[in-house]
Amino acid sequence: MNIRVLYNNEYYIDEIVQDVEWSGDVKQAYRTLTVSLLNTNDGSGTLLNFEIGRELRFISDGAELFRGVIFRREIDQSGAMTLVAYDENVYLTKNEDTKKFTKVTASQIVRQLCTEFGINVGTIADTKYVIPKLILRDMTLWNMITTALTVTRKQTGRRYFVYASQGRLHLAERKDRKAAYLLESSSNLLTASYSQSIEDLRNQVRVIGGKEKAPVIAVASDSASAARYGTMQHLENADTDATSAEVRQLAAQLLKELNVIDDEATVTALGYGDTFAGVSVYVYDAMTAIVGNYYVSSDSHSYTNGNHTMSLTLSATDDLPTLEYTPPAEPAAKKTKKAEEDWKYWLN
Repeated sequence: MNIRVLYNNEYYIDEIVQDVEWSGDVKQAYRTLTVSLLNTNDGSGTLLNFEIGRELRFISDGAELFRGVIFRREIDQSGAMTLVAYDENVYLTKNEDTKKFTKVTASQIVRQLCTEFGINVGTIADTKYVIPKLILRDMTLWNMITTALTVTRKQTGRRYFVYASQGRLHLAERKDRKAAYLLESSSNLLTASYSQSIEDLRNQVRVIGGKEKAPVIAVASDSASAARYGTMQHLENADTDATSAEVRQLAAQLLKELNVIDDEATVTALGYGDTFAGVSVYVYDAMTAIVGNYYVSSDSHSYTNGNHTMSLTLSATDDLPTLEYTPPAEPAAKKTKKAEEDWKYWLN
């Protein structure tokens, strides 16, 4: 294993690096790189002046795994220093706004927001579903994107996630990314544990759409699941403009997603650079019965003394972030003139 750390695209600092941790979670906008180093030769002064806001890159066996910005630095009297950097997607969480989107896809929303806030984009998957209307108030860009992707998933069942690579934001469909290596107890799997739960299982879904005086209602249920686990119903409010077919489709899709047993596994294994939050990996462990393809929900890779190990949280169900969209209520008839003007401003 050969690792390199490049500071500000000028200096390779491998010789003074002691430990590197590279981590992420599908529910977070960005990945984190933490570098521990000894920034002194003789204890009387520093070797390099590491500045906040400068770029840090991490390369393993010739492949760039991380490129981001230093957000925090710490140093003690002995010269031991820690640098913490986040990839470029951190800026999705550092910018807030209010937006109205009409008849656009989540892909178009991602591109628009990135253009407006100077975030470089790479490959953006076409999410295809045209969202009728979204009014998003006082939200970070990350929450806006998450809301748009949640609406898309509910209507189509297709799941997308955001990640950064080589300084650019990318949007990919969840099923498109798979790790190359199998994890199995006879070779590269070090530890494993497994749990199952029906805490969040719902085997009946009731969806209410349409206007208040002419509601459109659809119910989807699984009688076999209800007989085994008891009836557990999820209530969903659809868009007021939703058709009967769209309400029925939404109910069926939600039942498919919610009528599942949650299972979660945690494993440690020899490290691989392509196994991180957002990809799927095949695992085989006879004792815990962790067998099959699992999504990586979170990961932490440790590079110490020439050894690379990783800790993964795995799930057979999807743990991608979701953010429910509730259309803002229209102002009452007796609102002040200023309130009405404010409302019209955001709708235009």
